Amino acid sequence: MKTFNVLFLGLSFVLFSMGCNPEMETASNDVWPLKRALDWQNENGWLSGCNFQPSSAVNQLEMWQEETFDPETIDRELGWAEGLGFNIIRVYLHSYAWKQDPEGFKNRLDQYLSISDSHGIGTMLVFFDDCWNPDSKPGLQPAPEIGIHNSQWIQDPSCDIRTDTVALFPWLEEYVKDVISSHRNDPRVLVWDLYNEPGNEGHGNNSLPLLRNAFKWAREVNPVQPLTAGIWRLDLDDLNKFQVDNSDIITYHQYQNPESHITWIKLLKLHGRPMICTEYMARHFDSKFQNILPMLKKENVGAINWGFVAGKTNTMYKWAEPVPDGGEPPLWFHDIFRKNGEPYDAEEIDVIKRSSGK
Repeated sequence: MKTFNVLFLGLSFVLFSMGCNPEMETASNDVWPLKRALDWQNENGWLSGCNFQPSSAVNQLEMWQEETFDPETIDRELGWAEGLGFNIIRVYLHSYAWKQDPEGFKNRLDQYLSISDSHGIGTMLVFFDDCWNPDSKPGLQPAPEIGIHNSQWIQDPSCDIRTDTVALFPWLEEYVKDVISSHRNDPRVLVWDLYNEPGNEGHGNNSLPLLRNAFKWAREVNPVQPLTAGIWRLDLDDLNKFQVDNSDIITYHQYQNPESHITWIKLLKLHGRPMICTEYMARHFDSKFQNILPMLKKENVGAINWGFVAGKTNTMYKWAEPVPDGGEPPLWFHDIFRKNGEPYDAEEIDVIKRSSGK
């Protein structure tokens, strides 16, 4: 969710140090052979969509806990996504939502997948996340802070329990395996995104043990869907290498202008695998639907922007630039629709629909 300036030479060094010969089999014997990955891409076609949080939820726990799960809003807003021609939605889970109520959580996830499928939309599910607030607590979630971007988004696992891996990893393993096992053959799930921005918020290589285990646990379940974890920052060499070497398809985040973005695409394409940009679109940085989405389609790179309906996450506001009175900023940072379904920018809607063939 947070981004850094892109340096061509830096990215070149990272990628070539990983090994980019598409004819080579991957570092892990369990990673999909290249042909299987390309067959998956051909079967699913070009994927376009958004990161989705219903406007009524301030974070992942408020989305998934029984008391605040909101299928009516989810159905309404995914209907707007269907209207744009979106065919994939990226959705964050949270381990605490599962731990406090495994069966209820899985029932709600199944309900979500059914709603999404009814709109012709597949789902990319995200497990762990190193972004934003360090500590998570089940139960009633705090209200959003006025005018502050993603003020109550929470890391997963909660930082206050991370150091005790002896206690933590066994139940996280059960969580990952339980959820994937329940949907390992489910056509409504298109991709498993195992870890969002590992190393963010100063974690660095401390996130590597959980990242390794997340792939290990998921491989042991052996789902029919591809596994991935997206590259997002250049100086996390150990994490980047592990992510690329162990992902069935290549995913990445890029919030910069078209010149910077095409550099990432050209270099990541050296791996020869299907690619999806799982976060883009920050209007202040010249990452827009008008100049990025057509480029992604031309390059046959899947496109998943950050933000959809402006709501409790406050992602219309720019990173680190609060609006104290909570008024609408003159330029939205993320998001496409207001809560009543009115588009922020009608021109963007036209671009999205043209790209999706809608």
